[in-house]
Amino acid sequence: MKPNHGSSSALRWLAAGTGFATALYASRACFTWLRYGHPPLPSRDEADQLLDELIPVYEVVERHHLRVAAPAPVALAAACDMDLAQSVIIRGIFKGRELVLGAHPGKVRNPRTLLAWARELGWAVLAEVPDHEIVLGAVTRPWDANPVFRPVPAQEFAGFHEPGYTKIAWTLRADPISTTESVARTETRVATTDAAARKAFRRYWSLVSPGVEVIRWISLQLVKKEAEGRMRRSRATAHRAGLEDEPIPQLSSSPE
Repeated sequence: MKPNHGSSSALRWLAAGTGFATALYASRACFTWLRYGHPPLPSRDEADQLLDELIPVYEVVERHHLRVAAPAPVALAAACDMDLAQSVIIRGIFKGRELVLGAHPGKVRNPRTLLAWARELGWAVLAEVPDHEIVLGAVTRPWDANPVFRPVPAQEFAGFHEPGYTKIAWTLRADPISTTESVARTETRVATTDAAARKAFRRYWSLVSPGVEVIRWISLQLVKKEAEGRMRRSRATAHRAGLEDEPIPQLSSSPE
């Protein structure tokens, strides 16, 4: 029986791709471990006063942004209404975390929007600027297989120092560029409350940070798609309404 050269070649390419992905993941995890505790400073456009008041000192930060062809209020609404479960990749990342940490499968999600889901999990709204930004936060032990997110009032968040926890605050934000464009942003800051929590979170973050970055990137793509889709639908509706409002020309009768 002759060997199937096509199948052998495909298997070699699959093995090479898997090896490359593993090496890339390992190098990223190593880089995250080494730079832990040295978060990059924000640029002028990235500066966030609300976060500065809630979590001014932090060990980890993730900042991502994407230009959107929609006004800031539309982009922010699209971010709040986003359903992460529509992405196969994000679902796979969540499932991978469950398998690696031995977590029990998450309960069936009732709310489909990101904001409603986050609040159901225990995230509290710490600050909000209508049509511009919303900040959510909680204290938790994310390295647990099934972490519990504990809401803390905004006025107590900055001063929370109970041992063994991480404080996490994250934003959904849209900065206007013009009446028709904006920049969708998300930022996450993390601070631990003692040395034991810092050690546990550093190990956990090195493991999951590559997946978190992918989730952030995909989520902004979803925001862009939905916000720009809403604008197209709005323009189409306005166009149809304009056509319906136009007077129907009357045909003049010719003289007999």
